[in-house]
Amino acid sequence: MKKLVLSLCCVLAFGGSWAQAPRADVSVDEIVNALTPAPRTRSLTRNLKVEPAKIDLTIQFDFNSARINDDSRPQLERLAQALQHERLASMRFQIEGHTDAQGSAAYNLSLSSRRAEAVLAFLSQQGVDKDKLQALGKGFSDLLDPAEPKAPKNRRVRILTLE
Repeated sequence: MKKLVLSLCCVLAFGGSWAQAPRADVSVDEIVNALTPAPRTRSLTRNLKVEPAKIDLTIQFDFNSARINDDSRPQLERLAQALQHERLASMRFQIEGHTDAQGSAAYNLSLSSRRAEAVLAFLSQQGVDKDKLQALGKGFSDLLDPAEPKAPKNRRVRILTLE
């Protein structure tokens, strides 16, 4: 199964690299384009690793909480519109919650699960079919920046587009 990645992070980047300038105004069309799978082609190289498409958006939660900050709601509203777009109509999405490495593994796993569920609930309230969504907490098992395990950019929600 091919996966495309959409990360919702406290640190914002747009495109394939964290070194690029942050954007807080990603449009519905940009999200749809980022999540639309590339056309399938035959490859003669079996061991070629294809990097998934990705887009990062600013989503903030209250400290030590799964409550989505009001400042992040417009971005989640655009995400909801994008997930309902006709080009993505047949797709399913997994919402992964991630934390930094502060605190215990058990606590962070619980917090990341609650944050993923909060995003799922918000998207569902915006009209995204709940049957197309599933939430999963990852805690700090998959740090975005392992060199800085306590960095804010590790606290994020990632959306995986499942075909």
